[in-house]
Amino acid sequence: MPFRIGPTEIILILALLLIIFGPRKLPELAKSIGKSVTELKDGLKMKPEKEEVSDSKDESSQENA
Repeated sequence: MPFRIGPTEIILILALLLIIFGPRKLPELAKSIGKSVTELKDGLKMKPEKEEVSDSKDESSQENA
């Protein structure tokens, strides 16, 4: 069964958030969530680079042997 959220559920969730956090904190909360999502998307778009940390660990373990 697919998980779907209708307009009634969205309104209920927003009302609960308004009650829990209050009208003053809600815009700050939305702004911080938006920044987090943006950073996550930017992080996923970046190409992975070589992990020099793992290379240096391998070299140091070979030197100790």
